[in-house]
Amino acid sequence: MRQGEGRGPLYRLYSSRLRRQITAGSVPEHVAMVIDGNRRWARQLGYDSVAHGYRAGAAKIIEFLGWCDALGVKHVTLYLLSNDNLRKRDSAELAELIDIIAQLARDLADSPDWRVQHAGRTELLTEDLADALGDAERRTTGHGGLHVNLAVGYGGRHEIVDAVRRIIAAHSERGGTLEELAENLTPESIGEHLYTGGQPDPDLVIRTSGEQRLSDFLVWQSAHSEFYFVEALGPDLREVDFLRAIRDYAKRDRRFGS
Repeated sequence: MRQGEGRGPLYRLYSSRLRRQITAGSVPEHVAMVIDGNRRWARQLGYDSVAHGYRAGAAKIIEFLGWCDALGVKHVTLYLLSNDNLRKRDSAELAELIDIIAQLARDLADSPDWRVQHAGRTELLTEDLADALGDAERRTTGHGGLHVNLAVGYGGRHEIVDAVRRIIAAHSERGGTLEELAENLTPESIGEHLYTGGQPDPDLVIRTSGEQRLSDFLVWQSAHSEFYFVEALGPDLREVDFLRAIRDYAKRDRRFGS
């Protein structure tokens, strides 16, 4: 089903039915999303540039955040641009994607309630993109609504390395010994120094386009997450797909490692 389809009376009836099946206590506090398949979407529709897919994906992200907010989700982390993308994507395609992400950050910063936070390595980004993300953070600091993490210039393994480096630097400033550092290093201390430090780990990770892999996304934080894979390409994601994911999550018996 293509973007814009599925808005008839039967669709609305089904959406309402799904919402009634979801209770407030069953809604995940933190949802992470890999909105994959934007390039495929553009190629399947015959566009001469995959930028059309990225723009459609960005529009879908704003829609998706609205669904999360309406349902009572408190934190959302969006995987937008990986370190691997920065190294391997065609330069012209990457430039278009960077412009689209920068505009997305500006658009999200216009929200009167949502808080925007960058998760990733700023030094890997273009000046314009880094400025857009930094400005979005500054403009939304103190907002008490949906907390939106934008994973840009992001890699899960690099995030762990950065967290450990912060711990070592802070320990060194205090004049601690290596023995004390080794003794005090815990999963909790590493978690506190991740890009998402202070936030709950994601309860649910959703990925579109039928791909079933993490792709170096939240590898530490997702240790106990539930996963839900949607066949729809990113721009084709519908609210009923999202509601089904939440309903499925609510039915699962979370064992947290057992």
